[in-house]
Amino acid sequence: MTTANDTRPIIAITMGDASGVGPEIIMKALARADVHALCRPLVVGDATRLREAGAITGTGLAVAARAAPAEARFARGTADCIDLGLIPAGHPFGQLSPVSGEAAYRYIERATRLVEAGEADAICTAPLSKEALHAAGHKYPGHTELLAHLTGTPEVSMMLVAPKLRVIHVTTHIGLMDAIRKIEPGLVERVIARGHATLVKAGIAEPRIGVCGINPHAGENGLFGQGEEEEKIIPAVRACRAKGWKVDGPLPADTLFFRAARGDFDLVVAMYHDQGHAPVKVMGLEAGVNITVGLPVIRTSVDHGTAFDIAGQGIADEGSLVEALRQASELAPRRGA
Repeated sequence: MTTANDTRPIIAITMGDASGVGPEIIMKALARADVHALCRPLVVGDATRLREAGAITGTGLAVAARAAPAEARFARGTADCIDLGLIPAGHPFGQLSPVSGEAAYRYIERATRLVEAGEADAICTAPLSKEALHAAGHKYPGHTELLAHLTGTPEVSMMLVAPKLRVIHVTTHIGLMDAIRKIEPGLVERVIARGHATLVKAGIAEPRIGVCGINPHAGENGLFGQGEEEEKIIPAVRACRAKGWKVDGPLPADTLFFRAARGDFDLVVAMYHDQGHAPVKVMGLEAGVNITVGLPVIRTSVDHGTAFDIAGQGIADEGSLVEALRQASELAPRRGA
């Protein structure tokens, strides 16, 4: 039970796509003592679906439907849920559904408003299906863009965090040719600045930042590509260095990630989706956390998808969600502190 002097942050956990593994990994995570030591977890989703997931996973947790965060008791053994009542009982697992897509949108919308109103301190998202989201009429590439829209934020960045690697992306959910066209010095500089500010806030006073090139070997002085590094990246690196920041690049991506993982850099700036995602996911999907940088609300997420192929079987690993909750708890303000 919560007490008046409890400083643990309240983390709004969105249930994600109800047809995927989100409900199961949430119930597994909330059964763990280490999660409750970090935060006061508050699920934004559907109580009926969580009970079904609890039965599948065998967690033994009760589910308490709440109308508002003030009603939550945050007691071990009970999952407090802001119950939107959007998923019918017996709704199938593992199947694409516009019903689940619409619900996933509503969970994010409610969680965002709770944080904006000061009723929760951060958002941690279970995975949604972009296809289901689109089928429900919400044409966003993913959580990042949806949250930017809901908060009226013109530009945000995706940061992936693994045990030995942090990566922030200049572009994400667009095609490779579109990404190259979109990259320009102002954008690269703003992304570096968002990453720098996030790490300083996290306690790294002088972050060491390595910036990837676009072409193999970072263009190798014009040998590869059409001068993209010189045109699009070098001016941004110079501008950041002029601020006194420790920024190096553009560097060949094939060695930069290795160097960062061994400790040479605190952050890697990737130019496009797969350049940054692949190295993090090689380290293990259960270890990765997605942080949206630049929002007025704190948001972390699992770094895996809905896993429709195993949804409803009770075998999904909750490790990435636990790490996402840990990151959210560390970034969120401490209540009463």
